[in-house]
Amino acid sequence: MTTQISSDKLIVALDFPTVEEARAIVATVGDQCQFYKVGLELLFAGGQDLALELKRQGKRVFVDAKLLDIGTTVEKATANIAKMGVDFLTLHVCDHKTLEAAVRGRGSSDLKLLGVSVMTNLDTDDLQQQGITQFSPQELVLKRAQLAKQAGFDGLVASGHEARDIRHLVGPDYLIVTPGIRPTGADTQDQARVMTPGKAIANGANHIVVGRPICQADDPHLAAKAIQEEISNAS
Repeated sequence: MTTQISSDKLIVALDFPTVEEARAIVATVGDQCQFYKVGLELLFAGGQDLALELKRQGKRVFVDAKLLDIGTTVEKATANIAKMGVDFLTLHVCDHKTLEAAVRGRGSSDLKLLGVSVMTNLDTDDLQQQGITQFSPQELVLKRAQLAKQAGFDGLVASGHEARDIRHLVGPDYLIVTPGIRPTGADTQDQARVMTPGKAIANGANHIVVGRPICQADDPHLAAKAIQEEISNAS
């Protein structure tokens, strides 16, 4: 017999090319997760309909669209996503005009806007290739955290390595969502700044996003349960 998990700290990333594969993982994980991320790969393969389906089932849904465009386009896109009734939406933190446009687009809905600070697969060398030489990844994350908060965003997507400093900077009510999570001993794969579930929560993350360690596990339900237990022990 399994124990019903009430915590929504775990977000399972449905990074699949088809809705059928994503739906199968949701069924397999079962009561061990109530919050799912639908990203770009799935959004363009029926993911919008799946997001609505998950909401009808009482799940929470994180649309990881990582919007980045001129203000007018971002405002209208955010308004359309807000109408779906999903819970979280990501946008790249760039300039205050674009961020404020997203806030206008969200309107009075309950949609939470999350700024993407620095992708967790990037390190200092990668930033330097982009021409960003004056900041380390950690420094850039904090700068973008301030920008997003000033624009009216609800939280930030950031590595667990920066979560503690972000929490000190933005206070207790700001959401911190941490990807790049790998259980102890797991392969880091294409992530450069990874952290275990328990350490990320202990560092101040409100939610952790886990994809491959659950979805590619021999037993996704058991893998999710182990991560939920680690979260509980760290909370």
